[in-house]
Amino acid sequence: MEGNEDKVIEVENLTQDYGHGRGVFDISFSVKKGEVFGFLGPNGAGKSTTIRHIMGYSKPQQGHTRVFGLDSFKEYYKILKDVGYLPGEIALPEGLTGWEFIRMMQSLRSSENKERVKYLLQLFKLDPSGETKKMSLGDKRKLAIVAAFMDDPAVLVLDEPTSGLDPVMQQVFIDLVKEEKKRGKTVLLSSHIFSEVEATCDRISIIKDGRIVSTFETNAIKHNENKNYEVVFKNLKDLEDMCGKLPKIRKNTIKIKQNAIRTVDKTSRTVIVAVNDKDINSLVSLLSQYDIAKFTQVKFTLQDYFMRFYRENKNFGGIL
Repeated sequence: MEGNEDKVIEVENLTQDYGHGRGVFDISFSVKKGEVFGFLGPNGAGKSTTIRHIMGYSKPQQGHTRVFGLDSFKEYYKILKDVGYLPGEIALPEGLTGWEFIRMMQSLRSSENKERVKYLLQLFKLDPSGETKKMSLGDKRKLAIVAAFMDDPAVLVLDEPTSGLDPVMQQVFIDLVKEEKKRGKTVLLSSHIFSEVEATCDRISIIKDGRIVSTFETNAIKHNENKNYEVVFKNLKDLEDMCGKLPKIRKNTIKIKQNAIRTVDKTSRTVIVAVNDKDINSLVSLLSQYDIAKFTQVKFTLQDYFMRFYRENKNFGGIL
């Protein structure tokens, strides 16, 4: 069990109720030193509200948020010195060039790392000489990324970090986060983009309607022992015969311990069968009795997990 000394970011029973079901409710999670932690959910689920409390911008109605063991709201001025923050909504001051904004942020932090700034500008192919007001959404996002990373902070809190970036720059950002992880940085990455969360994060929490509904290690998705296989039959009779020999998965079934049918499409003569790795031989033995046109594994992704979870309105944590 991890000790408190390993927890760089702590959210403990955080509640902020704005009424009409909006806000966050009894949220708890922690981010360990050197970990990239994904906070996954759709827009409006409560991700940004939680992050604003972590950064000390809001006082919780109930619960606590801590960074480096310090209360975020009461001691925010101590925390910000070693935290790089990338807000979800970029609101850059008008009347400044990108360079002036960078220097303003350096002045506020009493730091100047010219080589780091140069590296980040080159990495994101950003020319900061223009006025912030006239910048595209993508360039504004790039400038905010540079500002968050340029002081080489120990902790990075990133809210929807690639919003507005093209696919090439999204990959550049993902590679940067991986690089920072190798350097021992602690990262909280809030996003609704499955690919960047799955590519970078060690653990993930899913938030829905202001509540955390599932927390799991990313490897649980990648190395899930419960698999789905697509079976296409050459004739309908064989499909119906096999379906009579296997149980159909009931709604909200949690753990698959035997071969079971997940979906059936008689028009295409296709069946999706769920099976645990240890039972795959028995499935193959059964299928050998029929004329099979196709037998392939259906890759299970973070997006599959998330969408099943939201569709069923149930905790599908047991699938993992």
